Amino acid sequence: MTTKRLFGRLAAATLLISAFATASEAQVQTHRVPAYTGKAQARSVPATRSYATSSATDGVKIGIRAGVNISDWSGDAVNSVMDLAEYTNGAVTKDMKPGFHAGLYATLPLGPRFAIEPGVSYSEKGTVLTGRIPLEQFDFLNAKVTATGRMAYLDIPVLAKAYLTDGLYIYAGPQASVLLSGKARVDASALGFSAFKKDFDIKDQFRPVDFAVVGGLGYQFQSGFGLSAGYDYGLTSLDKNNRFDAQNRVIKASLNYSF
Repeated sequence: MTTKRLFGRLAAATLLISAFATASEAQVQTHRVPAYTGKAQARSVPATRSYATSSATDGVKIGIRAGVNISDWSGDAVNSVMDLAEYTNGAVTKDMKPGFHAGLYATLPLGPRFAIEPGVSYSEKGTVLTGRIPLEQFDFLNAKVTATGRMAYLDIPVLAKAYLTDGLYIYAGPQASVLLSGKARVDASALGFSAFKKDFDIKDQFRPVDFAVVGGLGYQFQSGFGLSAGYDYGLTSLDKNNRFDAQNRVIKASLNYSF
């Protein structure tokens, strides 16, 4: 599944939920007609009670957010690896790495439809490369080597949110990410058994701070719960010594709660 297709499905799911919630926003509650007192006859007056979803007019909110990451690396260095993989008849493949994120945020309203949302969260990123013996006569061994970049960051985004309707919003903004740990896990196996598995510390080879732009869309319910889907587009090369060019790419799907 390509990155664009997966992001599209996440966005479509968020829009579907928002459409359902918007259709059931208002409910009508009819008051009981008072008994006749002899002076005046009260009329039955339909009173509409609004159950509108959250918008930027709700005041300052503090919240928690958590969800899944699907991350990868992109850049000239990665393209070179994949160009080389084409000559190995599929013996080398690159996959996206699953992970998670969790943290806190504050929503600061600037008007009826706009808000600023700074936050901080722990976020797992990286990529996966898998290689196997490119000879058919050795296929029965099912021998392969998997190298996984396991990076952990402290993401600090400052997002601008614009509400398209009550509850439905889009967001975008800059993000700084402080590298907490960096490891490369190498796992070699054959015949379904692990033959070698070890983690190597590679934190010193990567930049301590990564910069990105992030964007996405979400839906915030009046109950405080919300859903969002977004994309982190890394701007800086990960190698601090400039020996290779690669940037973080992360798809995020989140569940949040605002207090």
